[in-house]
Amino acid sequence: MEPTAPAPSPAPGRHRAERAPRGYRRARTLAGALGITVLGAVLPGVGYIWSRRRLGWAVLVLFLGGLAVAGYYAGDLSRAVDLAFDPARLQALRFLLGALLAMWLFVVATTYLMVRPIGMAWLEKSLGVVVVVLLCVLGSIPAVQAMRIANSQRDLVATVFDNEQTATAPTNVTKADPWAGKDRVNVLLLGGDGGVGRTGIRTDSVILLSMDTRTGRAVTFSLPRNMMNAQFPEDSPLHEVFPDGYRSTDPDADAGFWMLNAIYGQVPTMYPGILGTSENEGADAIKQAVSGSLGVDVDYYMLINLLGFQQLVDAIGGVTVNINEPIAINGNTDAGIPPTGYLDPGPDQHLDGFHALWYSRGRWGSDDYERMLRQRCMVNAIVDAADPLNVLRRYQDLAAAGKEILRTDVPRDLMPAFVDLALKVKGKKMRSIAFVNSDKFFSGDPDYDWMRSVVAKALGPRAPRADRDDPGNAVETADACGYHPES
Repeated sequence: MEPTAPAPSPAPGRHRAERAPRGYRRARTLAGALGITVLGAVLPGVGYIWSRRRLGWAVLVLFLGGLAVAGYYAGDLSRAVDLAFDPARLQALRFLLGALLAMWLFVVATTYLMVRPIGMAWLEKSLGVVVVVLLCVLGSIPAVQAMRIANSQRDLVATVFDNEQTATAPTNVTKADPWAGKDRVNVLLLGGDGGVGRTGIRTDSVILLSMDTRTGRAVTFSLPRNMMNAQFPEDSPLHEVFPDGYRSTDPDADAGFWMLNAIYGQVPTMYPGILGTSENEGADAIKQAVSGSLGVDVDYYMLINLLGFQQLVDAIGGVTVNINEPIAINGNTDAGIPPTGYLDPGPDQHLDGFHALWYSRGRWGSDDYERMLRQRCMVNAIVDAADPLNVLRRYQDLAAAGKEILRTDVPRDLMPAFVDLALKVKGKKMRSIAFVNSDKFFSGDPDYDWMRSVVAKALGPRAPRADRDDPGNAVETADACGYHPES
């Protein structure tokens, strides 16, 4: 027998053929290998299974288990909100996402290495590596964004919903019974005028939001910032100090220190600790002032500092409102300083943060009713602008703004219940009452018995509709915020 000739050496520039281990499988072409790699990226483990690696089944089961866990939270709003307001679990989620991302990258890369065809030229190998790297980069974006959102949410919750201790928040609530058997929960919405160049915080926007815990029917009560003689509940220590209302016994006293908007800053200074242990004595004081004045319990408060309001509106991409008459930018009526500009009238005006701020606070040439109405319309506009896709796209900016401007005594454990209630409120028309000077109301010396009767009537089973001139009735917020320049 003649000896067998040796196999020829590979041509210059080509690699030796790569042999698949016995029993395993490789793709015949680069396109096939990339297709299997993409499939393995979408369903981790499938590429392993195709190449006859039993480890692929374990990877696939792990992936499907992860999807089941995600579905468990996504399919139940209460569980999702529980997670969203638990800083410890958010931190754990962030690390888990990082670990899963690293595992996914490993699976994608090794899938390609396992299934790529043998004997590829250098150019094909390079092209394959580039495509796989690009696949890994693009596939990592959702996970990286999710980790950033989890981190932003954790910071927001730890900063704003830090279970602030106050002397006036309900103490008999539980996660199982968040409203302690009450038919309504009342939240005081405060706009704190603590911007650049201001000393302290004056709550120039005071709105009580009362929500039916079963139906979501909501009514807002707007109080003028310059309301005098605010009342305190009879069982409050502040009632002992101010039995006739928040007023000075000195006839020459500066009236500005005795208006409703001064209580937040003045009471803690004059009588520190009078209401008990509290991390925000000013909020406790004004909660009791509104409670005594309107004859209802005020459960919680939420303070929005105008110092960061502009940032918040910019973070959601602006808001859209109707403007029925020119609104001044800057200006001081008392000092005779004219505005530096105006917001022009028109329907569906899109405003950035700066102009939204002046839409809400502009006073030159306007009365308190118009200003309070614009503030309620701004709340609606922000809710409308904060659609889910917009919130997700801008969430990090929103969370950063929220940390700067929000403060509340709503317990973290009650947030799932509040989110559920907010969805009920969103599905119904909100009624609004504004107490403005008229033949029935004078902010300099209010008739509090009449005000309490108005509130009781509005919260009754059938609160009637109303017109602008009768604050004892309720008006639909959507109607009040419409475009009607001739009214």
